Amino acid sequence: MAKAKEEATVKETASEEVKTEKKATKKAVKKVDNVEKSKKIVDRYFNVIIKPLVTEKTMKLTQEQNKVTVVVAKDASKELIKDAFEAIFGVEVAKVNTMNVRPKAKRMGRYEGQVSGYKKAIVTLKDGNSLDLFKENTAK
Repeated sequence: MAKAKEEATVKETASEEVKTEKKATKKAVKKVDNVEKSKKIVDRYFNVIIKPLVTEKTMKLTQEQNKVTVVVAKDASKELIKDAFEAIFGVEVAKVNTMNVRPKAKRMGRYEGQVSGYKKAIVTLKDGNSLDLFKENTAK
């Protein structure tokens, strides 16, 4: 009788251990799935913002009015640009203005061509938020 009880308790503890292992693996799989989903979202956002647009006018806007000017994907909407800025840079966006810059005709001697057009976004950040796209190394 004692051996039967011991075997039963051993089986119960073994089955409990298996159950806890299964639960742990399910939780780990869920965490991995969540990480993969967030990576996909962030990857999509990195495809939205292409590069910062650096001109005298955009630098003045950045310094005086807390506006950041970037080149974005042609199919990007204002909402997608706002979500991308908030996800990637961790800042709060107040407003997004977009415009399509048309291609310009250029000539090199007798050859004619075009400079490709692009979509530009001017992102206004909320008060108290700032974004330094050109991080300078101050520690020397």
